[in-house]
Amino acid sequence: MPYYGKIIGTLIGLATGRPLLALLGLILGHQFDRGFAGRIPGVGNHPGERLSGDFVAALFRVMGHLAKADGRVSEDEIRAARSIMHRLNLGAAESRQAIAWFDEGKNASFSLQTTLQNLREHGARRTEHRGLFVRLVLEVSLAKPSLHQRERAMIWTICQQLEIGRVELAQLEAMLRAQKGFRRSPEGNADASQVDRAYSTLGVDKSSTNEDIKKAYRRLMNRNHPDKIASKNPDPAAMAEAERKTREIRGAYEMLKARRSIR
Repeated sequence: MPYYGKIIGTLIGLATGRPLLALLGLILGHQFDRGFAGRIPGVGNHPGERLSGDFVAALFRVMGHLAKADGRVSEDEIRAARSIMHRLNLGAAESRQAIAWFDEGKNASFSLQTTLQNLREHGARRTEHRGLFVRLVLEVSLAKPSLHQRERAMIWTICQQLEIGRVELAQLEAMLRAQKGFRRSPEGNADASQVDRAYSTLGVDKSSTNEDIKKAYRRLMNRNHPDKIASKNPDPAAMAEAERKTREIRGAYEMLKARRSIR
């Protein structure tokens, strides 16, 4: 189950300096988390579920459409869209197709209404899929410093078509903004540094596909695991270094596996 609501609610309560409000924030945050648990594939009711092609096509087309709404697609929006490609486990060919869909959404001829209608009929029949769609689209829009008025109007149109209410939209936006604030805090910077070190340990970068990361992990484990060098009768120092390196490689992979939902 997600826990962001409990964290955010508690922190807001603590900021008031009143323990009872902190407890109230925790309770309200828990209710928020419960509300989203059943709405996001991979959390709650449908673990590990693969999203349909219609869903992914609509998702990146709408992302491109929103990103172009203020006249310019920012680097922040592009990075956020690529991050979502990784989290959805898209391979190299699938990522290229997602980029093509994103570009389609930027065209003046793109029809938001037709895309959302097709999404309701084929790609997001269940309520939890619609909640996930809005969340991912909003993540890209909130990646830049501010939302253009036209973008906000479009987001509300998307919510109406997918039967997402204003209260739920406001809660979701607050949660995503709080996550964004955390990433920019000293704690968030330290966390980002750990992730960067994990990429470096495996010899890959953020643009690598999940499959590339898995291959790098297997290659390094095959090369460094103590069992692989035991036949060479290594001295204790060499064996200790192999064990240390193996722990480092495994830790780096587990971190990226969790962050990128690698299966």
